[in-house]
Amino acid sequence: MSDTKELIKLSGFNNLTKILSFNFYDFNIAMNEKQKQDYINYIHTKFSAANIRDIARNICAIIEANILNESIQDYDPVGASTMTLMSDIKGGKWEETVTTPNASVKMHLDKSHITTHTYPDASDPEGICTFRLDLDVATCGEIIPLNALNYMFEVFECDVVYIDYVVRGYTRLDNGKKIYNDTYFNSIQDFIKKETLDLYKYRQDVNLPNDNIWQTKLMIRPMGPDNYLLDPNDCNHPEIDHKMALLQQEMKEVFHLN
Repeated sequence: MSDTKELIKLSGFNNLTKILSFNFYDFNIAMNEKQKQDYINYIHTKFSAANIRDIARNICAIIEANILNESIQDYDPVGASTMTLMSDIKGGKWEETVTTPNASVKMHLDKSHITTHTYPDASDPEGICTFRLDLDVATCGEIIPLNALNYMFEVFECDVVYIDYVVRGYTRLDNGKKIYNDTYFNSIQDFIKKETLDLYKYRQDVNLPNDNIWQTKLMIRPMGPDNYLLDPNDCNHPEIDHKMALLQQEMKEVFHLN
């Protein structure tokens, strides 16, 4: 039996797979139980699946990828996930899928995709709230996902950031020579604006170009309590110094400074 489904033509196929993982943490201080819930509600609204999907669409525009399919899911009580299937070729039918908690989703990963998962946490008894978002861009062909890094820093509030980049596979030139990386650079930080890097006190850089592996870790410079409070009036709260010390300790632990 022949398969009558329309096929997507691959032109100038490139077997290189490039995977960019952008993982960040945002921190806040809740002075009471109501503020904890307010923080969760804020995260649930600002980083809803629909809003993150729109961010993924903008990433596709920056890296010049063609969107083939989208899937979004919000969770109860907190959290969201999205998936964007994309390609560096033109063509293919675009389709949006909104899933439900018990739905089974069947879809095909053409060549590239963006996935996101959010992890809000307001359960700390001391009121140190954290929000983590994991965004992974896996691409093939000529797409360079690192080109979207500055946009990611613009749309996300990143107190602690982990960025990993790995290239696997190879492509072959007309003369038969294998190419194991089509973009040569020293560090992930080469793709990040200097004014953005200057915002971070701690920077760790791992560069293994011979193995096609890179990692950058960043932790924001110390800022005043007004940057972490839901209610600005709490800047004069008698426990604010204690809370700020706990917040800084939490950041260092996440960054693995101690």
